[in-house]
Amino acid sequence: MALLNDKDRKIVREQLDEGLKRPVTMAFFSSKNNCELCDVTSELVEEVASIHPLLRVATYDLEADAARAAELGVDKAPAIVVLGGEDQQNYGVRFYGIPSGYEFVTLLEALRMVGSDSVELQAATRAFLNELKQPMHLQVFVTPGCPYCPRAGVLAHRLAYASPLITADVIEVTEFPELGERYEVMGVPRTVIDDVVHIEGAAPEGMLLGKLREALAAA
Repeated sequence: MALLNDKDRKIVREQLDEGLKRPVTMAFFSSKNNCELCDVTSELVEEVASIHPLLRVATYDLEADAARAAELGVDKAPAIVVLGGEDQQNYGVRFYGIPSGYEFVTLLEALRMVGSDSVELQAATRAFLNELKQPMHLQVFVTPGCPYCPRAGVLAHRLAYASPLITADVIEVTEFPELGERYEVMGVPRTVIDDVVHIEGAAPEGMLLGKLREALAAA
């Protein structure tokens, strides 16, 4: 049974037609160990890829393809890494868990961003990224039923796309409760920067920029 109905597929195709100008590959990682939603996430990824000729899927096993997982920075499953172009360039744009509910928007926006090879950011943010000298890691904890979460996830992915020094993981926290406990996720979205600074809620770009500077100062 299809996960997306005809109306959904039409809307997704229209959104992708507006943005995609080059091939986009969804590198999908599953696991045979403790991955209840791997199969349905795989089905969703395949369905999305079937909607547009510029979308592709590369399927891997987290354990069997450990070298590829390490190359793309993947350490849990299910995982989707959005890669751009014929050479499948990695931008550190990752999604952990099934991108269902409101989080489908986050996946769609990542596909559009990478497929269009363009990103919208404020001048101050671009200046910060141009001056950045060390790697930074953003983790955005979300749930499918949170209408504010996509804003936080999309912004983190934009930063990762714009800078080779930033990686951004959007994590569906109910699938990874141990991470939710470790990072004290009591509400979503919650963005954690380099394990030292966090933001509650869907912060505007200027506020996130301030937290990035704070994380650098704390390093």
